[in-house]
Amino acid sequence: LAGFCQIIITTPMELLKIQMQDAGRVAAAAKAEGKVIAKTSAREIALRLFKEKGVLGLYKGTAATMLRDVSFSVVYFPLFATLNDLGPRKSDGSGEAVFWCSFLSGLAAGSTAALVVNPTDVVKTRLQALTKAKGEMSYNGIADAFIKIFKHEGPKAFFKGGACRMIVIAPLFAIAQTVYY
Repeated sequence: LAGFCQIIITTPMELLKIQMQDAGRVAAAAKAEGKVIAKTSAREIALRLFKEKGVLGLYKGTAATMLRDVSFSVVYFPLFATLNDLGPRKSDGSGEAVFWCSFLSGLAAGSTAALVVNPTDVVKTRLQALTKAKGEMSYNGIADAFIKIFKHEGPKAFFKGGACRMIVIAPLFAIAQTVYY
């Protein structure tokens, strides 16, 4: 339930992040065609979406975000608990893992979960891209995106950015678990 609730905040932020990242690609394509596109901000994108599509416009890709985040949790938490239980315990009789064990368990579980769910992150990102370049593929939902990406780009496309995602997620969860424990 906590993961479900966080999607209420995560989805609009992910959507805006992707739009900001995509703005450079769109500007470069326009420049190649001799056009100029003014710089935009997250606030301008959010307001435009809100005016054009209402509040629901900020929630494009919610199902894909949920698929990514829930599957991440399904992999991460049991793996972390298992790895953390394998390590040495504090000598104070509390039965808790030593701090470095929690850190390494969070690091390993975070990086593994990030890589495992990278295909769903790729699909989510593609679905949340609002601006399509000429000839760029469009998708009609999660299943359609999975099929088209696999068919046109192959299985490697689902792991684009996977190493970067692991590098970001692993220390985040390692630090969080270390502080918690």
